Amino acid sequence: MENQTKIDRISNLPWDVLDIILVHLPLREAARTSVLSSKWRYKWTGLSQFVFDDKCIHSSMVDKAARWMEIMKIINKVQSSHSGPIEKFKLAAYCCPNHSDFDQWIAFLTKKGIKELIIQDFSFIKRFKLPSCVFCCPKLSCLELFGCIFKLPAFFKGFDCLKSLKLSQVFIVSDTLESLICNCPALERLTLLNIDHLAFVRIHNPNLKYLKLDSKFEDICFGYNPLLVSVDIRMIPMYGWTIPWRPEQGKFLANEDVPQRLPTMLNCLSALEIREVETLDEVHKPVMDFVISQCLYDFYLNQLKVVNIRGIVGTRTELEFIKLLLAHSPMLESMTIVKYSGERILESVLLQLERLQSM
Repeated sequence: MENQTKIDRISNLPWDVLDIILVHLPLREAARTSVLSSKWRYKWTGLSQFVFDDKCIHSSMVDKAARWMEIMKIINKVQSSHSGPIEKFKLAAYCCPNHSDFDQWIAFLTKKGIKELIIQDFSFIKRFKLPSCVFCCPKLSCLELFGCIFKLPAFFKGFDCLKSLKLSQVFIVSDTLESLICNCPALERLTLLNIDHLAFVRIHNPNLKYLKLDSKFEDICFGYNPLLVSVDIRMIPMYGWTIPWRPEQGKFLANEDVPQRLPTMLNCLSALEIREVETLDEVHKPVMDFVISQCLYDFYLNQLKVVNIRGIVGTRTELEFIKLLLAHSPMLESMTIVKYSGERILESVLLQLERLQSM
């Protein structure tokens, strides 16, 4: 029987097929394919996606600066030989980036048609200034930023394709955040965590569906958000701050100023999560007057199915609000209430709530 020459079918696959295979490997394993043959030496450097996580770095390496140096070795090889687009970059390895190196890498990515730019938790002494080139990415659909200073350049006209935005431990002023949200017409998901210097939040985006906000701020204002179906807000009051400006239009959920009516966008909500930080005595009366006012009798949350309320202390205001939700949410399927402090809620009150739910 004649010896048949073995055919290297994998190496001869089209690059788009090889790219799909390699991006499903941890980056460290993809880089190891360089030893297979001379054909494979630089294949991994041409990937369309780069995910730098703890799998890229040996587990024994704990020094954060050294971990960044390991990442830079990979980045330098990619920059020197990469051809074609880079659609996704994710930094999720706990390290301490050099700001100059980081800026150069981000600038490189923005020239490669980046679609997903994800920068997660890392160690920093001071926040890095987000390079203005990030705002020149017309294909960007997912943006997650951590530990940066966020300022919009004068030339910024918007992210037309951005669907998901997450900012964590970012320095951004209220006006800038409002402008950013308004200029992302395709935005569906918005997450804001531990934002610095945020006096108020104004949410106005006709395509927004999911909102999560966990930060220090004084006021939140909902403008026109007809598709909003899920809201998760944890508000930490900023005592001693003076709010310099409040939008004239929109509906606020506030510490002091209570609106005359609830925002109509709440009719679209299917899930609601509320986490209370603390309750102030001076807030009780205006909120109480609002909750039991005549204007709420004809207000219904017709799409609301799931409610989670955490951190209540058992005030009358809180219980009246819970009663309101039960009585005015005809599609409600479940409500979870977690009480952190104070005396237990009286059984008679719980029975009253149960009767409202069964109505």
